[in-house]
Amino acid sequence: MLESSYNEVLVACSIIVAILASYTALNMASRVSSASGRTAVLWLAGGSFAMGFGIWSMHFVGMLAFSLPIDLGYNIPLTLLSLLIAIASSALALYLVCQDKLPFGRLLSGGILMGLGIASMHYTGMEQCS
Repeated sequence: MLESSYNEVLVACSIIVAILASYTALNMASRVSSASGRTAVLWLAGGSFAMGFGIWSMHFVGMLAFSLPIDLGYNIPLTLLSLLIAIASSALALYLVCQDKLPFGRLLSGGILMGLGIASMHYTGMEQCS
């Protein structure tokens, strides 16, 4: 088995990125709920990008914190695909939970969708390591 380690400073940075992205996305989600029409769509797009980039950035900073005694590289198309997955799942989840009424089923669906999106982004990102 290969000896591995983590850079604690980068792990801390990854956590900070996740906290800031979550705060930003939740702030934008509240704006989506209070807006209407084109303004709501723009806030939804902004929140989707903020949350998607935040999830993706947290994941890849965490990957950079992980060290193995072998060289690793990144496949650009798969890296971009994992980013797209994070943004798309964020958009769908935010859309579900920013409706006028939020029954438990819709909240649960948004959470499950977000979890599946994060898992898909993670495994796509991990697949590309070579």
